[in-house]
Amino acid sequence: MTSLTLRRFFCFNAATASASSSFSTSSKKKSLVFLGSPEVSATVLDALFNASAEPNSSFEVAAIVTQQPSRRDRGRKVMPSPVAQYALERGFSADLILTPERAGEDTFLSNLRALHPELCITAAYGNILPTKFLKIPPLGTVNIHPSLLPLYRGAAPVQRALQDGVKETGVSLAFTIRALDAGPVISCERLEVDDQIKAPDLLSLLFSEGSKLLIRELPLILDGSAKMKAQNQDDSKATLAPKITPEESWLSFDQDAVVLHNKVRAFAGWPGTRAKVLVVDSKDSENNILELKIVTTRVCRDNDIQRNEADEITFKKNALLFPCGGCTILEVLEVQLPGKKVVNAAAFWNGLRGQKLKKL
Repeated sequence: MTSLTLRRFFCFNAATASASSSFSTSSKKKSLVFLGSPEVSATVLDALFNASAEPNSSFEVAAIVTQQPSRRDRGRKVMPSPVAQYALERGFSADLILTPERAGEDTFLSNLRALHPELCITAAYGNILPTKFLKIPPLGTVNIHPSLLPLYRGAAPVQRALQDGVKETGVSLAFTIRALDAGPVISCERLEVDDQIKAPDLLSLLFSEGSKLLIRELPLILDGSAKMKAQNQDDSKATLAPKITPEESWLSFDQDAVVLHNKVRAFAGWPGTRAKVLVVDSKDSENNILELKIVTTRVCRDNDIQRNEADEITFKKNALLFPCGGCTILEVLEVQLPGKKVVNAAAFWNGLRGQKLKKL
């Protein structure tokens, strides 16, 4: 995993010592319901399970809400969500893993009320929570959001931040309201972003840090004082992070190499980034169009490399050199052909057997 420099500090100061005292002296454990679905959510659930097992813990995970089983992996088998699968492996009761199609279903809401949850915690759950849901837990619903709110509200905060080439991002712990990611922020942590890290790695890191932030702030949330310290977001500074579509995956080499490199990092994992290149065979004058998945890149810093006027893709120092807009060059280090494994640039170049490449 690409290295990241972590700078840890709180966005808002809090008197955690007194809160920790009240957290440990509670005579009855408070009921908590966790909502999450993908692998990164399991990191948060793991932290909650471990914290609830501590001798001085004042809460317990009463139920888990996650998305319904779906077809995943190569075999396309119907499998529970990663969170449900992890909970079952930890010995959590299957009867307490709820999988409503929508969080506003009457049957689901009735079952949730019967659990009398004091607090709900969400981490990449993937469903919209209606007002009827939000009214159930008296301490509210708290969300781990992988951005520095009010920046990058929406479904793809990590991807959009990397696409914009940010040098700093972070994770926020905020109360959930009906407006999208707009609730009062309890606390946050910032991270400096390495210019080679890809979205899946950054997402994992942010949820790992978010789980630590949650455990630290949980005493204040459970004794109710977090609502007093939480600060309202400045909506005038809000930016949106809309869901990524497969149509966005194509690269256009008339853009600057930095822009393309950031897009490759942002779209890594899914949907990936694609490009079409022209394969020129000088022996029989045949040209073929080849679709490549661009997997790993970097921006060329070598001043000795000059842009080719004929838009020819060349090979140097184990990288394919793509001429880009603004007289910049993108170094492509790994590619993938449809239905094939990821290969490094040298292996791909050798496979061309002398044929030339041009960008389209």
